[in-house]
Amino acid sequence: MNLPIRRYAKRIATILLALAAFVPFAIVPFAHADEVALMSGSQLVQELQRGGYVVLIRHPATDPTQADTDPLHPENIAAQRRLTDKGRAEATAMGQAWRNLKIPVGSVATSKFHRAVEAAQLAGFQHVEPSLDYTEGGLVVSTAENQRRAAALKKQLSTSPEPGRNNVIVSHRPNILDAIGKDAFDVSEGEALVVKPQDGSFKLVGRIKIDAWPELARTKT
Repeated sequence: MNLPIRRYAKRIATILLALAAFVPFAIVPFAHADEVALMSGSQLVQELQRGGYVVLIRHPATDPTQADTDPLHPENIAAQRRLTDKGRAEATAMGQAWRNLKIPVGSVATSKFHRAVEAAQLAGFQHVEPSLDYTEGGLVVSTAENQRRAAALKKQLSTSPEPGRNNVIVSHRPNILDAIGKDAFDVSEGEALVVKPQDGSFKLVGRIKIDAWPELARTKT
């Protein structure tokens, strides 16, 4: 190997060694502190048993071939996307698991769409209060109205429940995204997002998918 080539090879080796020193930092993805701190499973159940949280639930499984063809009239149930048999069974099983786990429930609010109301009723929650504040608006309502609903949901998430209880809201993915933001982008049907009201705001502290509740209840019995 002649002198210029040896010098070139040495220079390349030096560069590669320098890059290698930074590789471990380059390949480890950045993790947001709130994501690392999220609770799940039995740890989250224990917190819910103490009360003091707001549980924001996306309605359980629905038929994706159906659509809300009359969204300005939520009383028109026949024109809405409905819970499937699976979704109804999920809601019932979730409610039974909550009772077995002795999770105390305070106020219960839902979207006015029947899939949300029915989910809360099948779960056995008492005094279910449907409200436009938690109803999906989409493109059929004004931007101002969608913003109002997002603000109303955020306010409810920031409101502490009665001592020793957890408030429940059953809503829709767009509403959840408007309130929680990017951390809820992948929220699945039936999934519960648990927030802690604090200082006039709230913090997302945990998530549980709907099919996890029965297993959590079984491990506690």
